[in-house]
Amino acid sequence: MVAEGALLWTASDARKADLNLTQFLGWLKARGHGFSGYADLYQWSITDLAGFWGAVRDYFGLILEGQPEPVLTDAAMPRTRWLPAARLNYAEHVLRHETAGDAARPMLHHVSELRPMAEMSWAEVGGAVRKLATRLRAMGIGPGDRVVAYMPNLPETVIAMLATTAIGAVWSSAAPEFGAQTVIDRFSQIAPKLVFAVNGYRYGGKDFDRSADLDRILAALPTVETVVMLDYLSGAGMRETALPWDSLFTGPEVPPEAFTFTRVDTNHPLWVLFTSGTTGLPKPITHGHHGIVLEHLKTAAFHYELKPGQALLCYSTTGWMVWNTLMMAPLMNGRAVLYDGHPSFPDARRMWQIAEETRASVFATSPTFLQMVRSQGIDPAREFALPALETLLLVGSPATPETFAWAQTAVKPDLWVTSQSGGTEFCSGTLAGSPLLPTRAGEIQAPALGVDVRALSEEGETLIGAEGELAILKPMPSMPLCLWGDAEFARYEASYFDTWPGIWRHGDRLRMLAHGSSFVLGRSDATLNRFGVRIGSAEVYRTMEGIAGVADSLILCVEDGKGGYWMPLFVQMAAGADLDEAKRHEIIHRLRSERSPRHVPDEIIAAPEIPVTLTGKKMEVPVRKLMLGLPLDKAASRDAARNPAALDWFADLARKRQA
Repeated sequence: MVAEGALLWTASDARKADLNLTQFLGWLKARGHGFSGYADLYQWSITDLAGFWGAVRDYFGLILEGQPEPVLTDAAMPRTRWLPAARLNYAEHVLRHETAGDAARPMLHHVSELRPMAEMSWAEVGGAVRKLATRLRAMGIGPGDRVVAYMPNLPETVIAMLATTAIGAVWSSAAPEFGAQTVIDRFSQIAPKLVFAVNGYRYGGKDFDRSADLDRILAALPTVETVVMLDYLSGAGMRETALPWDSLFTGPEVPPEAFTFTRVDTNHPLWVLFTSGTTGLPKPITHGHHGIVLEHLKTAAFHYELKPGQALLCYSTTGWMVWNTLMMAPLMNGRAVLYDGHPSFPDARRMWQIAEETRASVFATSPTFLQMVRSQGIDPAREFALPALETLLLVGSPATPETFAWAQTAVKPDLWVTSQSGGTEFCSGTLAGSPLLPTRAGEIQAPALGVDVRALSEEGETLIGAEGELAILKPMPSMPLCLWGDAEFARYEASYFDTWPGIWRHGDRLRMLAHGSSFVLGRSDATLNRFGVRIGSAEVYRTMEGIAGVADSLILCVEDGKGGYWMPLFVQMAAGADLDEAKRHEIIHRLRSERSPRHVPDEIIAAPEIPVTLTGKKMEVPVRKLMLGLPLDKAASRDAARNPAALDWFADLARKRQA
């Protein structure tokens, strides 16, 4: 075991001097704002929102039409608006570096299970975006029209997104592995006018024809006027009435000076992202151009430490908000890496190979993936040449101290390993960090700049050193403009502001320390209540990850309706391992000795597989609802699960228990 909070790494003075954040501190000092370090800067960033975000606006030279002031309105969350007297365009900021250097330099690296590694230059991407945007305008697509994609993580999808947002239309995407009903549940809420789609894809070496699912999706979307199809999977079905992708790129080139981006006001939607939708209809999170540009520039520069020319590699599908953050790299005049396929096919070396080939500087991945790398005996430092890699960003779930320590030694000694946390709601981070700060095992280094995030008690008091609810006390630029169709903010306020008036309640359990670091302890609605004491499920999972033969686990706390609780631990064993009595005794002993007697479950049950969402998160809440007696169609969406058969197994178990 690695001691929680153990010091693992401190950046050298030379590295600190070269940081984007160090340059920003120098720029601020020249303008009369002197700060001693991260903590000092952070305090200013949350006490003077206009000053900090105005500095971000000016430092990055935002392209504005109108007046740069005020930075934000006086309206309280969720009605706060940013740069309200100015108009801007997100795609214009992504593509503005095309003419800032050699346009033949790479902007995108892309590879998939169907395509070999290739590059697209700034000129190629910019030219394709302008051609497609011009064609969309000619087809009658304009500001406010919804354009959606049933496409994988491909350069064509990036081009479609940038062309859509370049003309002020509203973008939304769903990954083609989503079941038809999952896509319908999302897209039917926003009434799209045009659909981009592929006919199929390959994942884990298997081909999936999606033409039948696409037919079902389109039948449920009566507002769709045009379908554009990319023939991605050879031999899969193509709609006869669809426009072929290539047909939209005929005709003369459109040079940068001949194209006009549609600059929009602060209330104009950029894209609609959707919450996971494990139960009920997913919430349609609507972001604006202004807030996303501000947040993504700040995050890429100061929390990812991504520099011009560097590459960002982050595994994502188009159904996860992380995909919408990949353009942070071009925003910083850098390179984005796109991968469509299984992240560990044929084994977990795949992503490291891509990092090596693309000379990635920032590699974002999940702690679960690193656990897979460890279990397969892969030694990244020995097996791969990673001289460009500077940052390993852990996202998606809490990272254990052991994960930190392993990455620090097994990947690269002089590596900034950072766990960061955010959400679909912000398409950005709330808890982040910087190489200005030391890396300590298991800790998220600091709150993100400009984010007044706290752990609050039930009474709304700030807690230090104790577990509370993750809350945000002041507006962030990338908070949703609204939930689509929720004109009076009723659903928005009920979702995030129903606990404390005027304060965002995110739904995570959080423990913050006096020196500013923190631990995310899991979702609030999955908290374990053991003999009146709250326990974070992340504590149990940390121990389980260290037990040989355990592939995955899921722990629940289920009320019995009589004031008591049943706390089962479901264990998925690795191939060739058994959950025998000796293993059960080991699990109990480890949980009791490493955690506490309260962490010992009432029952340890072997499960064939742990159900996870399409973005890889354990489906704790839906399984708990099943155990409380809800039928599967009420407790969870099978289409929202990456492995729906696992949900079926839990539903069958729940029926047997209630019989």
